[in-house]
Amino acid sequence: MWQIGGVTQHEPDIDALVGEWLTLREAAAPLGVSPNRIKQLIRENRMMGVVRSGELSIPAAFLDGDDLVKGLPGTLVLLSDAGFSTEEALRWLFTPDESLPGTPIQAMRENRGTEVRRRAQGLAF
Repeated sequence: MWQIGGVTQHEPDIDALVGEWLTLREAAAPLGVSPNRIKQLIRENRMMGVVRSGELSIPAAFLDGDDLVKGLPGTLVLLSDAGFSTEEALRWLFTPDESLPGTPIQAMRENRGTEVRRRAQGLAF
């Protein structure tokens, strides 16, 4: 596996966790930005993507209507600061946690991001 600026080569088991993926063009449309802006968000660690079937894709769950999920960029920075690779961060965000309940990304989508960020910050110690 290789990683460059938040982009990692596709790992098949990640599909089972993430579920729905969007191409750059599909992700850019609701945000009202260009696909190049999505690449820039990935480079800035405000979004993560994987190369699947030769095409850069991002988890559909990262979008909330016409915006990124509230708190996602900050959470991704915390995970990166904790030393997580893109693959590890995606696994953490999409793996069910009974104490939340649900997955961290579900909690963030339900406006319960404070607890998710608290947990992500604790991973660094």
